[in-house]
Amino acid sequence: MSRQRPGTPTLEEVAALAGVGRGTVSRVVNNAAGVRDSTRRAVQRAIAELGYVPNLAARSLAGHRADAVALVMTEPDWRLFGEPFFTEVVHAVGDALTDTPAQLLLTLVRSDTERRRFVEYARGGRVDGVLLMSVHAKDRLPDMLAEAGLPTVMLGRRSGEESVTYVDADNTGGARGAVRYLLDAGRSTIGAVTGPLDMYVAQCRLRGYREALESAGAAAGASLVVEASDFTEVSGHRAMTALLARHPELDAVLAASDTLAAGALNALRAAGRRVPQDVAVIGFDDFHPDRPTDPPLTTVRQPLQEIGRAMVRLLQEEMEESPVAWRHVILRTELVIRDSA
Repeated sequence: MSRQRPGTPTLEEVAALAGVGRGTVSRVVNNAAGVRDSTRRAVQRAIAELGYVPNLAARSLAGHRADAVALVMTEPDWRLFGEPFFTEVVHAVGDALTDTPAQLLLTLVRSDTERRRFVEYARGGRVDGVLLMSVHAKDRLPDMLAEAGLPTVMLGRRSGEESVTYVDADNTGGARGAVRYLLDAGRSTIGAVTGPLDMYVAQCRLRGYREALESAGAAAGASLVVEASDFTEVSGHRAMTALLARHPELDAVLAASDTLAAGALNALRAAGRRVPQDVAVIGFDDFHPDRPTDPPLTTVRQPLQEIGRAMVRLLQEEMEESPVAWRHVILRTELVIRDSA
């Protein structure tokens, strides 16, 4: 008969009793290959002695994972799901999961109620891990998932002090290189259209813009920066219009995304400004929009396919065996020169 213990036995207690690692217990519970028969028997004896029951009902009955990964977007506006950047991320993650048995579940979490509901849903064994994107500075969802012991990987980060595992692009370096290129091309009054500054990605791109100007001794005044309310084309048009009203002499602009840059191009055209003859424009992302910009957009390329693969790889590692440290991966960007600059 199995020994009864107060409380619910944990995977770690089984591992300690069997004298193996947590990942080995996980592989035995999931009936995975690669475990010696003697080790498997030791783990099974520890499970029986402790009365351990896997957290997921589906696993205890069928002996396998939920085979599902949640990709969660934390924007309040569901329409942003239709923006090209998010579409590209979904494709990149989906491609990275192609050779795995996991289904990709897309969900939108917008309020504290939805955060609690999603954490309970995930804890109930319906997903094996969580990928988070578009997380704002004060969002507690990553911490809630970590506290619940759910494997979690973020696209981007909330601050420079982020603890949860994440994959990000070199946003500061990419923006810095773009502005240096504009300066080297002889542009002297360079504006910036940022994303919402409660997102660390927007802060990093703004930091790179300022660092490049300051190192060159060029103007980096606050009036040359306009914060867009989101990363949409409409916001880019509105911000560019405001920037032109402040600085009619503007001869270049760095936009914090390609959709913002597309909006800026429309605003410049409406104002009678030629691109790049009068104003050079650089975006950020280098995805493939439904309709090409006119002129074709110079932009900072994020390696989205590599980002998707890295997110899935880190999540798989966290699902297999909890690491002793958070992993932070920052991938290089590349300036892609086209006609707008």
